[in-house]
Amino acid sequence: MSEIKDEKDAYRLAWYVILAVMFVVTVASIAFSDSIYGEDSIFNSSPTGIGGIDKAYQMIPAFIDCVKVVFIIYVIGKVCQFILTKALSGTKKGITASKLLNSFIKYAVAIIAVLAVLSAAGVDTATLVASAGILSLVIGLGAQSLIADIIAGLFTIFEGEYQVGDIVVIDGWRGTVEEIGIRSTRVVDSGGNTKIINNSEITTVINQTQHLSVVSTTISIEYGENLPKVELIIRDNIDRIKASIPQIVEGPFYKGVTALGPSSVDLLFMSNCKEEDYFPVSRAMNRELKLLFDEYGINIPFPQVVVNQPVEFDKDSMSAYQEWAARRFVDKQAEESKDIEEQNN
Repeated sequence: MSEIKDEKDAYRLAWYVILAVMFVVTVASIAFSDSIYGEDSIFNSSPTGIGGIDKAYQMIPAFIDCVKVVFIIYVIGKVCQFILTKALSGTKKGITASKLLNSFIKYAVAIIAVLAVLSAAGVDTATLVASAGILSLVIGLGAQSLIADIIAGLFTIFEGEYQVGDIVVIDGWRGTVEEIGIRSTRVVDSGGNTKIINNSEITTVINQTQHLSVVSTTISIEYGENLPKVELIIRDNIDRIKASIPQIVEGPFYKGVTALGPSSVDLLFMSNCKEEDYFPVSRAMNRELKLLFDEYGINIPFPQVVVNQPVEFDKDSMSAYQEWAARRFVDKQAEESKDIEEQNN
């Protein structure tokens, strides 16, 4: 993990250096515009007399212009993203919309920057844009999945199926929606792992945030315990348990005996909480009930293994009449229940 972090820090530092260089170039091009772009520019000369080198030297102003244009467009894009984020950060729906718009701005800035660089380099971008109508048909045939992703992302935002910050289950992957872009959705699980899913591939979503989640807690007591006494102890302390777990929205509620196990009587409790608090509430309920039962001396049974010794049965203890009577009873029961078997078949 430390190696990954160091690598990310190195990339981030390199990007900051590039931005600093672009800033310096932009400021210098504005401050010394006459010396760079004017008629008396030093770049109009041929210092070496070698055609290839002199031509590259004379193209430096165009290169500076490209850097300036890219930097200005980048700054404008970042300012727009900042304004959108601040303006729409009041609600989850606003955050979701800002994420989508920021994703759109990122792609738009990239396209505009490419066109601006080509224009600064002397390419006729008007003709290039005019020919985009022909190219769009060719590209569209090969980018149907991309178009489907964009449309699916827009419908997700407008219909509000899920939003940034919601806890969802998509294709068995449970996590928090981190970003909904124009092409894909990013979901981060509790371990910090990120799954990136194309919007058009999301067919079924379980949104676990829109309603309260139910936490079921089962605790066992021994058969020898006095059940009514245990239930009175629970009644007198259930409010104290709720006060100890502030994440519980409703409950906890004692639901009664849920099962009679091989060596225990199982008691069921239910609580309502937000989905993001599901696991903390589950752990806290187990802890509080264990402490409560320890306080009042209520035994929670250990796992038990029962070993049976073979029993010798007296096979001669029944008379012939008793054996005949037993056989007659079985046959009579089979005859009387014959219709039931036919109905089930």
